[in-house]
Amino acid sequence: MTMQTEADALHDHLETKSTIELLQLMNAEDQKVASCVHAQLAKIEALADVFIATLAADGRVFYIGAGTSGRLGVVDASELPPTFGLPPSTVVGLIAGGDGAIRKAVEFAEDDSAQAWQDLLANGAKAGDLVIGIAASGRTPYVVGGLQMAKANGLATGCIVCTTGSPIAAEAQFPVEVLVGPEFITGSTRLKSGTAQKLVLNMLSTIAMVRLGRVSGNKMVHMQLSNHKLIDRGVRMIIEKLGRPILYPAAAAALQAAGSVAAALTKLKQDAL
Repeated sequence: MTMQTEADALHDHLETKSTIELLQLMNAEDQKVASCVHAQLAKIEALADVFIATLAADGRVFYIGAGTSGRLGVVDASELPPTFGLPPSTVVGLIAGGDGAIRKAVEFAEDDSAQAWQDLLANGAKAGDLVIGIAASGRTPYVVGGLQMAKANGLATGCIVCTTGSPIAAEAQFPVEVLVGPEFITGSTRLKSGTAQKLVLNMLSTIAMVRLGRVSGNKMVHMQLSNHKLIDRGVRMIIEKLGRPILYPAAAAALQAAGSVAAALTKLKQDAL
């Protein structure tokens, strides 16, 4: 039986179409993705709540995947420290074939069903942590084996897949199945499936950071001050949120001394008492 992610594309003879025709067709397919994610909000909520509870209990979250799916997990995990000041070891992305596979495909790495658990152990995974398998097809051996072993050893398990009734979903206690339908190019899951996975990852990690106090109002008050743009943004946050007038140079000095917007605001408010 053909996997849902391998279903024949709805559009054919692509090589005969103009650039604008191709753009219009791709855009029409892409517009379907958000509604497919919307249909899974209840399942995403369940996984998000486990994500939040795991971090609140000082546990860790691991993404495991291969190819595009693995890269998306690595991207999401790597963006949390600069955006929210989260320690880098708290949410970790693991890709079949190791970090070298981020840039260049490693042949047959995804077919090793034992390697994900070894990768998890090497990164200190333990009972009480959460492992989220990411795989459009829902059957990648690297992910299936990793979830099986994680569950057997007391870790919570979730997944983000783009098919129904998959081996990966069967191993996940908190499955998310976003059914985006045929890809624009048959089987090219870096397209709609990848977009859907990215949207779900954005939801999980961002909402966790909000719920765990790393956002104030709608501002990234724990962001790393890694360039002049972010430093300026941080100074303006302090001016806006302090609740009393403060000059830009004074806010900048407070930010430099404290190291984060949140810490600077706390110190300035304490000094005013």
